[in-house]
Amino acid sequence: MAAKSGMKTARTAKAARAAKKAAVAPKFKSATKVAPARRVSSGAPATPVLAAVQRAGVAKGKTAPKVTRAGAPRVGAKPAAAPLAAAAAVAPSVVKAAAPVASNEIAMASLGPWGALPGMGEWMQLWQGMAQEMTQAPAAPAMPSVTVEPDRLIELQRDYMQQLTKLWGDFVEHPEKTTAPIKDSRFSDPTWQQNSFASFYARAYLLNSDFLNRMADSVKADRKTKGRVKFAVSQLVDAAAPSNYLAFNPKAQKTLLESSGESLKQGLQNLLGDMQKGKITQTDEAAFEVGRNVATSEGAVVFENALIQLIQYKPLTSKVYSRPFLMVPPSINKFYILDLQPENSMIRYAAELGHTVFVVSWKNPHEPESKMTWDDYLELGPIAAIHAIQGITGSADVNALGFCVGGTILASALAVMYARGEQPVASVTLMTALLDFEDTGVLDVFIDENQVRSREKALGQGGLMPGRELAMTFSSLRANDLVWNYVVSNYLEGKQPPAFDLLYWNGDSTNLPGPMYAWYLRNTYLENNLRVPNRLNCCGVPLDLGRIKVPTYVFAAREDHIVPWKAAYASARVMPGADGKGKDVRYVLGASGHIAGSINPPSKNKRSYWTHGGFGKEGMLPADSETWLVGASEHPGSWWSDWGKWMAQYGGPQKPAPKDYGNAKYKVIEPAPGRYVKEKA
Repeated sequence: MAAKSGMKTARTAKAARAAKKAAVAPKFKSATKVAPARRVSSGAPATPVLAAVQRAGVAKGKTAPKVTRAGAPRVGAKPAAAPLAAAAAVAPSVVKAAAPVASNEIAMASLGPWGALPGMGEWMQLWQGMAQEMTQAPAAPAMPSVTVEPDRLIELQRDYMQQLTKLWGDFVEHPEKTTAPIKDSRFSDPTWQQNSFASFYARAYLLNSDFLNRMADSVKADRKTKGRVKFAVSQLVDAAAPSNYLAFNPKAQKTLLESSGESLKQGLQNLLGDMQKGKITQTDEAAFEVGRNVATSEGAVVFENALIQLIQYKPLTSKVYSRPFLMVPPSINKFYILDLQPENSMIRYAAELGHTVFVVSWKNPHEPESKMTWDDYLELGPIAAIHAIQGITGSADVNALGFCVGGTILASALAVMYARGEQPVASVTLMTALLDFEDTGVLDVFIDENQVRSREKALGQGGLMPGRELAMTFSSLRANDLVWNYVVSNYLEGKQPPAFDLLYWNGDSTNLPGPMYAWYLRNTYLENNLRVPNRLNCCGVPLDLGRIKVPTYVFAAREDHIVPWKAAYASARVMPGADGKGKDVRYVLGASGHIAGSINPPSKNKRSYWTHGGFGKEGMLPADSETWLVGASEHPGSWWSDWGKWMAQYGGPQKPAPKDYGNAKYKVIEPAPGRYVKEKA
């Protein structure tokens, strides 16, 4: 027994030494340029996580991936050091490899065991596959230069070592400090503090991830390359979190023991179910049905064509404005984000204000629609909808709102109509929409000439851009919230995801026709042609957004990762306003993100928004968005209240609310929400 006790003590001491050795800050051969990656000798995996990936590949009869690292600390056999090393090991190599995006080996290795499972690595393969497409494309440009200033690198390393020394000192000399709460939701459960080793490697992981992200932020390169470096590093850091792996997650281990293995059994069942679906389940999808407990506002489909259904909603006031109101949602998702529940329905809110509301419901494209173009989306979308509304109501014009890419489509369609001599709208609202694509934020990492050319070659003449791939793209922008959170909950802990209507909508993806998608990528995200007068021809006429001389309301969300608020501001400056000089373009900035900031009913009394002057007193928008923000005033609550008052100016005279949907020419086809919205990708 004494011998066994001595051996156990020796192993514990050895584990502590290994953990300390693994936690050494990465060193660089050059302070000016990132050191080139070197291969691990004799094909040995850099970490136990990488070894798991290699074993999974060999087990399937595949060649084990070659793993590279540069300046990585040696990793001992004890598991406590592995998550720390997994984060630190990629430091030097990823900054250089991420110039296109990141190497296949490192990207998949960072997924650990999950990367070896069919379907589970798809979200990361999406951005990693972009690098492969660029490599295969002809005449690929040379890899951009990626450097870090010597003084900055020394500063980062010094700061890192100081924090690491303190962390290790607390672990050895003040073990009571390991019980302090960790300010990260992934490690907030008490089990992370109750286990001293888990507490140490969680804190060490956070220290390493902060170092890597700050180093990526310090890279000297062109904007696109720097954005790709930051994105790649963030993806790898998120994937390397110890909470993502059963071997290092004390909460999942506790659940496993308390459930006598049932959590693992259920987690595997969840995993196998998701592999069959080809996506990670984020909510209880069986709890919702479109038309039953989401998208329930009363109305009727009064017009349809090969691409849209037009829904007219029941008035909720005895009198309505004489000018009808059209809402154009994004074609990338379903329209019912505007009508999830009665209490947060923007459709219902507009009807309660006295507007006669019409909404475009896009068809989910399949093979018959696979050759549809951008022009088809304009002609069969907003243009057809406006003509139908004019025929139903007798109104010469409408008020129109476009949300996200729906705003881009709406503005393009209106420019076509004005070029044809029509006067279709009295006002325009753009809600988190882009017209100027100069700065598209993190989405820019997915776009360059070779990537777009590859899409054009594959889809330009026909085909479908799968909705699942689009959904994975957007999930990767918030990987911790929309990917790894569910890996831990669904698979490691064996939980069933709760019912959440917003996530149900988020998972109800739509396809896009290949020709439309390829045109959109090139002329907006890549070449930014839409903002340039007469550069593009759509539907047989030159496109000039400057022709849309009507009062314009532009809303942006301050934390939006899809439509950055500064990009939305630049888009607002593209619109001419009623006077043609932009003096009455109203730009409003809301708190929160793309969805939470947009769908924010006044009844909740949440968040806040910023404006610059009263209606008609905004003045020309300054060239710099920060200048606008400095002079803006913050207001508590929802921006919907401000928008509702602004819209009242352009509603026209009041009249008795219509008692029927449509008219003799435009007969009711079916009740809302219609059948197009129920089609699955």
